[in-house]
Amino acid sequence: MPQVRKPKSKKAKKQTLKFVIDCAHPVDDGIMDIALFDQYLRERIKVKGKTGNLGSDITVTREKEKIHIVSEIPLKKSYLKYLTKKFLKKHNLRDWLRVVASDKSSYELRYFQINNEEEENEEAE
Repeated sequence: MPQVRKPKSKKAKKQTLKFVIDCAHPVDDGIMDIALFDQYLRERIKVKGKTGNLGSDITVTREKEKIHIVSEIPLKKSYLKYLTKKFLKKHNLRDWLRVVASDKSSYELRYFQINNEEEENEEAE
């Protein structure tokens, strides 16, 4: 009779997710206040369906022009992008700034490249 192996019990590892949002360009130019953005994220990130319920599961820290989000619970990177776009729209910055993924765990706020298009139009005429 063949032996049946019991599956090994897997211990639940604490999953730590780290995300970075780099706001260097707009903060250097003075069009965006990073303290407001930090506060906005703290108020708007939902944990278990409720806003303002971060507790010890999610920490939001500010370091010069970067915001670091560390999560002990599952958190989608696209959710942070969504909240960033909402913040930009609320402060009328969405027309000039876009949210771009710079690597697997970080976003960067960049300006739209409008100048190149205008120069191309002038050359064509």
